[in-house]
Amino acid sequence: MSWQSFSSDYTDGAETGKGDRYTAHAMSDTSSPADAHRSPGGLDHSRMLRLLGYNLAQADIPAKKAFIKYMGPLGLRPVEYTVLTLVMSNENVTQKQLSQALSVSAPNMTLLLDRLEERRLISRTRSEADRRMQIIALTEQGQELMRRAEEISVTMEKEILRHLTPAERAILFELLQKVAAHRRV
Repeated sequence: MSWQSFSSDYTDGAETGKGDRYTAHAMSDTSSPADAHRSPGGLDHSRMLRLLGYNLAQADIPAKKAFIKYMGPLGLRPVEYTVLTLVMSNENVTQKQLSQALSVSAPNMTLLLDRLEERRLISRTRSEADRRMQIIALTEQGQELMRRAEEISVTMEKEILRHLTPAERAILFELLQKVAAHRRV
């Protein structure tokens, strides 16, 4: 199904109050109309399908399972992987920047960074420009772990998104980034 077809059918169904147009396209070839809104647990999820949060939570289930499968052996949790990736990708990162980027409170970020430092994955040094700030950097051990994690993440992402075409993946990421860009609203 093309994005235009999905968008048109979903919008038409929402505007006319006929939610079944979207569902008919979303069903697999083996699904029957009676099974259209039945999902895990055999429950009717139809009232939830229009809610972004519900759909994000449902999509997060296979993503978390894949993360645990692939990154679990490295001893990484999703937030740790994210922090380490941001530190790896940016020079002179501060705790405040990480807190803002991930919308995590300063005390919680401190605890997270403490754990990463205890594991010798990051180091914290006082900024020469502003002694109140600490600069976060990966240690050699942290760099090695992240090299392995980046390689593994390619396989992990392929597994999670294997049922989407490259164009659908691009659209998915574009739309999620568009929603996330307005997170302060």
